[in-house]
Amino acid sequence: MELALSLTVGVLFATGTYLVMQQMLLRRIAGATLLSHGVHVLLLTMGGVKTGALPIIQDDGPLIDPLPQALILTSIVISFGLTAFLLVFGVLSGKKTEGKSSHEG
Repeated sequence: MELALSLTVGVLFATGTYLVMQQMLLRRIAGATLLSHGVHVLLLTMGGVKTGALPIIQDDGPLIDPLPQALILTSIVISFGLTAFLLVFGVLSGKKTEGKSSHEG
């Protein structure tokens, strides 16, 4: 399971890096989003994927560390804010580009 998640992280990072290096702004935003999703899966993988372990504290059973889940939730909120900022930035830069081209012609 961890091997599949590690390969998924590699694919997300590679695709995100490729898209960030493109010239179109929307592809750059999509690349940044894919990179942030890669970080989420990486944090999940680093926390250790335990199959069969209950997320309930028991006296005799194994415990699950809640820290990776908290880090992932924090990272999701930060990446959502970053994506919203980049989309607004893209819309505003598109409006400035439209204004310049209409005055030139």
